Amino acid sequence: MLRRQREIRNGLLRIADGVLFALSFFLAYHLRSGGLIIDTWVFDFLALLGGTREIESFESFLPLALLTLPVSVVALGALGFYRRPLLPSRGETAWQLFKACTLVTIVLVLVMFLFKLQLSRAVIILFGGISFVVVLSKEELLRRYTESKFRRTQSQQRFILIGAEEDVRRLYDEVLSDANLDLQIVARLDVNQTTIEEFVHLLHEKSANRIILSAKHTYFGRVERLIQACELEGVEVWMLADFLHTEISRTILEDFNGHPMIVFRSTPDFSWQAVAKQCLDRAGSFVGLLLFAPVLLACALSIRLTSPGPIFYRQERSGLNGRPFTMYKFRTMETNAEQQRSELEALNEMEGPVFKLSEDPRVTPVGRFLRRRSFDELPQLYNVLRGDMSLVGPRPLPVDETLRFDDLAHRRRLSVKPGMTCLWQISGRNEVRDFKQWVRLDLEYIDNWSFWLDFKILLRTVPVVIWGTGAK
Repeated sequence: MLRRQREIRNGLLRIADGVLFALSFFLAYHLRSGGLIIDTWVFDFLALLGGTREIESFESFLPLALLTLPVSVVALGALGFYRRPLLPSRGETAWQLFKACTLVTIVLVLVMFLFKLQLSRAVIILFGGISFVVVLSKEELLRRYTESKFRRTQSQQRFILIGAEEDVRRLYDEVLSDANLDLQIVARLDVNQTTIEEFVHLLHEKSANRIILSAKHTYFGRVERLIQACELEGVEVWMLADFLHTEISRTILEDFNGHPMIVFRSTPDFSWQAVAKQCLDRAGSFVGLLLFAPVLLACALSIRLTSPGPIFYRQERSGLNGRPFTMYKFRTMETNAEQQRSELEALNEMEGPVFKLSEDPRVTPVGRFLRRRSFDELPQLYNVLRGDMSLVGPRPLPVDETLRFDDLAHRRRLSVKPGMTCLWQISGRNEVRDFKQWVRLDLEYIDNWSFWLDFKILLRTVPVVIWGTGAK
């Protein structure tokens, strides 16, 4: 795992653990005070531990609860809890957590003694046990998510190793021997035996999103051409830099499993803003599905009652790095629309590999209304919730249209997750007649991406949807 990704991941884990310890104190207090519904015999037992059933209000001990936030994080960090491998042993995790919970409990007892705080013994005992169970449960859920098929297929990095044959073999064996590296090697290439054309074809076929280069200086001419190809594709290049002592401009020096690595990047970097974007996507899509549930139901009924055929239209679209996924829309055309397309190719209004027709005769009356209001796109909230798409990003194209790109530079629009809305969507999309102009807007978004830019695009999308501008 890259150092920056590891730091962000550990930062999120520290925040989560601190909150869980504070929550454990809250639960322990309310269990002891009877604020939670429990059996009488349990309450009597807790009262026996505490010596009395009366207990002061929680506000009196709020500073003590807040103290558990930093103390727990410091204790876990000091015990090496955040230096463990990606998939640590359960025994090691439980033992380190037990020591940390014991240490935090002792600190709370000392603070209570120094400041003469009167708190039931049952609260402290319950806090130690609850915090251990809660954080251990979090670790188990995190472990299962890491091992799950969903994470392997949706989140796992797909790498191509390329370099001198012996260097590639050595690096491949090292990756295989380390089970904690969350990546998949999809291909290995000899830099001296592979042409640029073969490399680009494999890049498309495997939907790789990272390249690891391991090449001596004698291959730098070929390496430069490989990097240029990846730059056009929007695919990151990681080059082993064991033999270099200086940084290259517009590059990032990273660490890969202990090796110095130079990263050539032409896409947004992994950052806290990227984490915030992922949170916005998941939370926004979930809330959107709830808020638009009546609209979704009305759209589904109108399609069912006015046109024979399925309610939803499913199509394979090109996702991140060109990897296909099934995109969902409300069906707005006749059921035999695909068969009629060949007859309408001559009327295509878009220059390039994309087919667009503003007055498409295949669109049903209800479908025309849904398109004008962009209601047909609402089922894509499910794609966003699944992680196939983002709320904001370049619009996903059908796989066959992606394969017809005549300029490799156009593929860089595939270097980020496709989205439900984008600059093209809010810039009068029916006025854009040239696919190159469409791509220019997408690349402008990629090159200037920020969380604030996503937020502004979402805000500007609202009036576009309300007034039905730019859609037909």
